[in-house]
Amino acid sequence: MLKKTLFAALLLSLTLISIQAQTVQNNADTAMILPFENTSGKAEFNWVGESFAESLADLLKVPSLNVVSNDERKIIQQRLRIPLVNLPSLATSLKLARESNASLLIAGKYNIIPAQGETAATLNVTAKIIRVNEGRFLNEELPDGKRVTRDINLTDALGNLQTVQGQVAYQILYQRDKALSFSQNDLVVSANKVPGRAFEAYIKGLLTNATEARENYFKNSLRLYSEAKSGEVYADAALELGHFYLNQRKNAEAIENFSRIPSNSPFYAEAAFYTGLIQWQQNNYEQALAVLRPLAEDLKLTSVYNTIGAIAVQASRADKKNQGNSAKLLNEGLELLKKAAESSTTESNARFNYGLALFLNNGYVEAAEQLRPVLAANPRDGESYYLLAKSLQELKDAAAADFDNQAKRFLTDGNKYAKLETEWLRSKTIPDVNLRVEQPARKDFVSVVLIRNQAKPAQTPLNETENLLAQARTFYKNANDDEAMAILRRVLASEPMNAESYLILGKIHLRRGDLEQSVSSFKTALFWDNRLIDAHINLGKIYLEKGDCLQAKNYAASAAGIDADNQDTAALQRQVERCSK
Repeated sequence: MLKKTLFAALLLSLTLISIQAQTVQNNADTAMILPFENTSGKAEFNWVGESFAESLADLLKVPSLNVVSNDERKIIQQRLRIPLVNLPSLATSLKLARESNASLLIAGKYNIIPAQGETAATLNVTAKIIRVNEGRFLNEELPDGKRVTRDINLTDALGNLQTVQGQVAYQILYQRDKALSFSQNDLVVSANKVPGRAFEAYIKGLLTNATEARENYFKNSLRLYSEAKSGEVYADAALELGHFYLNQRKNAEAIENFSRIPSNSPFYAEAAFYTGLIQWQQNNYEQALAVLRPLAEDLKLTSVYNTIGAIAVQASRADKKNQGNSAKLLNEGLELLKKAAESSTTESNARFNYGLALFLNNGYVEAAEQLRPVLAANPRDGESYYLLAKSLQELKDAAAADFDNQAKRFLTDGNKYAKLETEWLRSKTIPDVNLRVEQPARKDFVSVVLIRNQAKPAQTPLNETENLLAQARTFYKNANDDEAMAILRRVLASEPMNAESYLILGKIHLRRGDLEQSVSSFKTALFWDNRLIDAHINLGKIYLEKGDCLQAKNYAASAAGIDADNQDTAALQRQVERCSK
């Protein structure tokens, strides 16, 4: 008997561990979405496959699922030298997914039957979910205990592409978790937030390499979006058009499009950064600093600190008339370059710039400390030898002569050493030693911003969130449920851990008689904030209605633990007592 008891206890323990492990696994999943494969044999529909990758990467961002963005997937693909123009094999796709630390791989294919007569073009799509580590398709358990793999198969008019994408996203999430806190319609509405024709033009612009066609696609996308959205700007298309003109060296047009992106857009930082670089390259230091300064503490990136610091120092050197302003700019540059140098021990440009700024500020001891590691990384750096030699010379250090000899050795091109020495002996200045700023490739800048955003998710400012929640409460109170849900979707899109949003959603579902959705929303609300007494009370009432007295009693007790004097809590406790009898 004792053996049986011990065995049962062990079995129960293992079962609980298994359940907990599965829960952790579900909560920790990260998904990567590949462009879907075009099986129609018609290249003019290739854009549809890319649109699935773009749209699903956005739609699948929910609290229990991390998503590798489409941009990040492309960056990793390029790093692994997997061509973007061809769809990788399953083995290569799994390698790509593992490189991005994804646990789920979303892949699919589609066929398009062109329009015939009065019949619109038809889209047939199949999607699969693959467990990356196991290399198998995701399966689900049936009531009889059997496990089956279900493909996601949908057919609709091509004109309803975004609706289909919303449905696919919902089916993917539903296969992972049957107790979703939102409906399929919620995702369909979210999928259609960009007008269909504007979205199509944008995706086609991303895919084409033809210069004129690319420009026109993005222009058309902006126009179509503006026409459908009462003059609003399609930030995605504006950003791409800005980069298009930047690559064409059409700086005015690039700035025009970058500046159209609103400050609350996730693309604002990138657009502002490249706007600042353009202004700096044109020696418009004040304009460059005005654009870039707000980014320094927001992004906290070595490249940004180094760039803004270098521009401030350059502005200081260029201001010959106002000594006070010049000193102020130099101090600003020193502060930023110090952060850049300290944030990355391997960033030689930041250390060199910080050393140069210290030298300009007569901080010769500190300048020497920064320049020595630069020379250790590059023993042929003539300018660093020169700066170090002059620093030690000012400090009356006998080693100055040795470093000066090294500077003579490596500053031979264009008679550089002689020119520097002539100016130094004449004015004790070094105008021909420039600060070092490399314009980062877009993929490099985007990749570090992506990493930062994963570590610290962007949130809606508190006052904006509170304003939206106040509107949702009012709509709910006045029984305007659809309007309330639309507001709540806006909150959750930027702040997916907002407990009150799930609480209000639960009340709406309860009023509509959808008990399962209501339970899911209330439980999600409690997951993020267990002190929401209304969620405890409503769950208790739902379980009373279902005849589950034990669950009702548990929620009544937890509500009493928060506020025993609450009238609704007392009423629930009385009902629970009758239920248990």
